[in-house]
Amino acid sequence: MLGRLHLLWDLYQLKRNEYKTREQIRTLQDKKLRKLLYYAYDHSTYYKRTFEQAGITREQIRKLPISAFPTIDKKILMEHFDEIVTREDIMQEELRMFDEGSSTEQKEFRGKYHVVHSSGSTGIPRYFVYDTPAWNQMLLGIIRGALWDMTMPGILKLLSGRPRILYVAATDGRYGGAMAVGDGIDGVGAEQMFLDIKTPLSQWIYSVKEFQPDMIIGYPSAIKILGELIERSEVSVNVRRVISCGEPLSPGLRNYLEQVFRTVVVNFYGASESLVLGVETNPAEGMYLFDDMNYIEVENGKMYLTSLYNFAQPLIRYRISDQLTLMQSDSMSRCPFLQANILLSRNEDVLWFEDPEGKRDFLHPLAVEGLCVEGLLDYQFRQTDKDAFEMLAEVSTSEREAHVRGEILKQMERILHEKNLDNVRFFVKFVEEILPDSRTGKKQLIVQYNEG
Repeated sequence: MLGRLHLLWDLYQLKRNEYKTREQIRTLQDKKLRKLLYYAYDHSTYYKRTFEQAGITREQIRKLPISAFPTIDKKILMEHFDEIVTREDIMQEELRMFDEGSSTEQKEFRGKYHVVHSSGSTGIPRYFVYDTPAWNQMLLGIIRGALWDMTMPGILKLLSGRPRILYVAATDGRYGGAMAVGDGIDGVGAEQMFLDIKTPLSQWIYSVKEFQPDMIIGYPSAIKILGELIERSEVSVNVRRVISCGEPLSPGLRNYLEQVFRTVVVNFYGASESLVLGVETNPAEGMYLFDDMNYIEVENGKMYLTSLYNFAQPLIRYRISDQLTLMQSDSMSRCPFLQANILLSRNEDVLWFEDPEGKRDFLHPLAVEGLCVEGLLDYQFRQTDKDAFEMLAEVSTSEREAHVRGEILKQMERILHEKNLDNVRFFVKFVEEILPDSRTGKKQLIVQYNEG
C-alpha cells in the first residue's frame, strides 16, 4: 500500500491529466497502449499467438490501430486464462482454490496479487488479478473519481479532518469494490465502516447512528434504503458527499439521493475487469471516461475495454456486457476525457420481507447473484408473497436438478439466517429457459411481488 504522502503526490500527478488537452490525452493513451501491446506480445503465450494469427508482427504493433487487434470475451478468458496472464505463478485453478479455501482477510494471493471474484448470472467464478503497481494505480483512480470536481487544496483540507466514510454494499467476499474502497480509505487516512447488505436492517440503524459518517459510498439501491430511514427519522446524518457505485444510477434515484442527503452525488463507474472506468457528477455533461487509464471502444453497440495499467493479466479489447453511447466531443468541455451517456446495464429492486417480529427487512440482488453451483446455467428470483420467494432455475441437464436444488437451498438458508429472515420460505422451480422481459428485452434477476 502506498505511503500517504506518496499517494497524495501521485494523486496530484494523476489529477493533472484533467487539465491537459484532448490531443495530449490521446497521445498519453496511445503511448500506454503500445507499451501494453508490446508487453502482452512478449510475455503472454495467448496474445503472441493470436496477434500472429491475425497477421500482426512485433514490428507492426507500433503503428497499427487498436481495431486491428483481435478481441476477447469472458469465454475466451476462462478457457485460456493461464496463457493470457503474464506471470508463471498465476494459474486459474490455484486462484479458485485460494478463493474457496481462504478467508477474505487473507487479501493477497501468493502475498502479492489482489484477486477480484466475479461470477455473473451463470454462477461460474471469473478471476481478475492485479499486481501491486496495478492495484495502486487503480486506487489512485478511485480516489480521484470519488473526489471528482475537487481541487487538490480542497482534497487536502477534507482529508486533514480524517473523514468518516461508510461503505454500504456486498463486503464479505472478494468483491473488487469492497477491497479497493477499503484500501483507498486506509491510504488517505480516513476512518471507515463497512455495512454489508446481508446485515439485518436493525443493525444498519444502530451502526449509522454510532458512526455518523461524513461520506457514504455504496450501491445506489442500498443508499436509497438509508435515505428512506432518514425520511422516517430512524437515522440522521450530515454527509458531505455520496458516491454511488456497483449499479447504474438512474436520474430519478439521483434526484432522490440529492434531495434526501442534501449533498453532491457522484456516480462512479467501474467493473471487475477495471475497477476504475469513469465518473459522472453532472448528468448534462454525461459520464467522463478515464482515457488515461483505459481504452474504451464502442462498435455496433458493443463495448470493448483495454485496461492500460494491468500488465499481470492484460485485457486487450475485452468485450464488456455493459452498454454505453459515446457523446460527440464538446470543444467547451472542461475535461479532455471522452464523455458517454448513462449506462444501460441491469438495475434491480430489492426484495422486501417481514422478519419474525413483523419488522421489514430486505434481500439485495447482489447478495444472491453470486451463487456458484455446478450445473446451474441461469436463474431468476420471483417474490410470491410477503414472506416467500422462489428461484426459477435453468440447469445443464435434468440429472443435475437434485444437486442444484440441494446446494441452492443450503446457500440461501445461510443468507436468510444472516438477515434474521429464517421465517421466509424459499423454493426452487426448474424451467427450460429464463426469458427476457417482454418490454425491455433484458433478463431480470428479480421479479417483484404484486399485492394487487
